[in-house]
Amino acid sequence: MSKYRARLPQLEGKFFLTDGGLETTLIFHDGIDLPCFAAFDLMRTQAGKETLRTYYERYAVIAKNNGMGFILEAPTWRASADWGAKLGYSREALAAINGECIELMLELRGSFESANCPMVVSGCIGPRGDGYDPGKLMTPEEAGAYHAEQIAWLGEAGVDMISAFTVTNAPEATGIVRAAQAANLPVVISFTLETDGCLPTGQSLPDAIAAVDAATRNGPAYYMINCAHPAHFADMLAQGGAWLQRLRGLRANASKRSHAELDAAPDLDDGDPAELGGAYGELLRRHGQISVVGGCCGTDHRHVEEISQAYKRAA
Repeated sequence: MSKYRARLPQLEGKFFLTDGGLETTLIFHDGIDLPCFAAFDLMRTQAGKETLRTYYERYAVIAKNNGMGFILEAPTWRASADWGAKLGYSREALAAINGECIELMLELRGSFESANCPMVVSGCIGPRGDGYDPGKLMTPEEAGAYHAEQIAWLGEAGVDMISAFTVTNAPEATGIVRAAQAANLPVVISFTLETDGCLPTGQSLPDAIAAVDAATRNGPAYYMINCAHPAHFADMLAQGGAWLQRLRGLRANASKRSHAELDAAPDLDDGDPAELGGAYGELLRRHGQISVVGGCCGTDHRHVEEISQAYKRAA
């Protein structure tokens, strides 16, 4: 059941953690084959459900031990129609497994939430295409029609909000926001950035945020950055501007490699957790509006623990 849909606590002054790189952890640390990077597919078996439960529990404990809130991002990033079809799911089966993923998140909240550690359940969605390459751009109308189906499933299952990660372009982000608005769900947009701090389309982050806000009447609750190392975007943030107040979250990569290098690499570059934590600390000192942090590709619970400690030092 939704608990925070009408009032997201991460917007009210408390610091929130979320998890790290779910898919890279499952593949490289747990040795699990994930076709299409589809973590939701693990829900088909009891063993898979327990693997996911253990993964999230590790992060929930970090948040609780540090007196921070936690956002439970459901493993539904690939659970939309096109990706589900590639894995052999019917629409009915895909709707059901989206609901099962949210049920797991609600169970985890019931087990770990406390007065000092509120836990927000988020329906995580991903781009229709690749998270690194925008490919052929959809119009906002096309994107809204595509994503509305999964957003509706997640809303019916009881999420507090929708989070769209690895979004590569403003038109798709606009469609996602409009679909969430139509479903009366708060929505967060997290853009993929390249090593130059721009979206894969070449558009700057400030311009992308301005475009989506203009097209949706400031629809997103806030924006995030993901799938880039802090070294790739710190200088861009340092340039300042009013748009920074719309940026409330970071989920950075452990690696400084480009997306092309990450795609071609046979190994996992998990970087240095302490160094990544230090980079977050610098960003948090400079940008006090940021209230949601976690990791993306290559990160795991070690990185998020370091980030939590960096926040304490910066606060």
